[in-house]
Amino acid sequence: MNVEKIVELIGSDFYVGVPDSQLKPLCDYLMNTYDIDPIHHMIGANEGTCVALAAGYHLATGKIPVVYMQNSGEGNIINPVASLLNDKVYAVPMVFIIGWRGEPGIYDEPQHIYQGEITIKLLEDMDIKNFIISEETTEEEINSVMRAFRIELAKGKSVAFVVRKGSITYAENVKYTNQNKMIREEIIRHIVRFTGEDPIISTTGKASRELFEIRTENGQSHKCDFLTVGSMGHSSSIALGIAVHKTTAKVWCIDGDGAVLMHMGALAVIGSNKPKNMVHIVINNEAHETVGGMPTVSKSMDFVEIARGCGYPYATCVNTFEDLDVELKLAKDMKQLCLIEVKCSIGARSNLGRPTTTAIENKKNFMEHLSDF
Repeated sequence: MNVEKIVELIGSDFYVGVPDSQLKPLCDYLMNTYDIDPIHHMIGANEGTCVALAAGYHLATGKIPVVYMQNSGEGNIINPVASLLNDKVYAVPMVFIIGWRGEPGIYDEPQHIYQGEITIKLLEDMDIKNFIISEETTEEEINSVMRAFRIELAKGKSVAFVVRKGSITYAENVKYTNQNKMIREEIIRHIVRFTGEDPIISTTGKASRELFEIRTENGQSHKCDFLTVGSMGHSSSIALGIAVHKTTAKVWCIDGDGAVLMHMGALAVIGSNKPKNMVHIVINNEAHETVGGMPTVSKSMDFVEIARGCGYPYATCVNTFEDLDVELKLAKDMKQLCLIEVKCSIGARSNLGRPTTTAIENKKNFMEHLSDF
């Protein structure tokens, strides 16, 4: 179904969300129509903050906001939905549009399987009436559903559209770029040259896929790498947990700007603990690239100063491979916590594969490797 018609039938003039690949037609439509505009369209750091922001919009205007997200974000919205939106608390109504990754019966990656199974149940548990949009859904059906939804919204309840794969379309394709020159896969290739047998915890999305393929290309074992294929924003905390309990290991975290933003409080916890054996690398392409390329707010941020403010003893930023190699060598030998921000372009190989080992195999091999330290 054409996303412009869905937007028209919903009738809201304010959207906020975290991008999702299955909602790319909606994301592209919003970027083409509004770009990033605080009056009509914002991209949040995580889904919970999107709910809070949308609640503020409703309090200020009395109108109904829309929050869009991948179903993996349901965990992030449970607290504000239950303790802020619910009609037993403030009765703040909103419409959710949720991309359904891991729908039962549809092949998907391991991190989406269980989330896909419980997507509808979580909505029901949160007292959110929902409707599933499929390729066969008609304009008349959406119109009818919205009539029923408006009755719920008037009671201060929230409602949701759950979008199946390939169910919404948009004629225009938006291309996202930045001015940075370094390619992420080559950045990771440089990191691998310096890490040796050190453990690496890599973040959600294409970074972990590229790390896996680089190891395969090099004829190396995957035992050194923990691929955080889900739980976006938590790689650095996993790395911290390892670093403080494996003090003889140099622990590297390959992170992304969108992931750091999603749970940025982790920086403060890492900085307060100051593990001397941890290197935190933030590959910053100013985008949610894995799910389509929509921008993050990192272009207007200074990760180096934020890290220093959070207690990182050493933090730096590089935008050339020459400077990257210098900083990687320093980090390898350094006896204190450090952060390296790497400015990165948007883009990946079209034939980029996915890990061929299971998540359980990855965990088992990684833990066996950690036992050597």
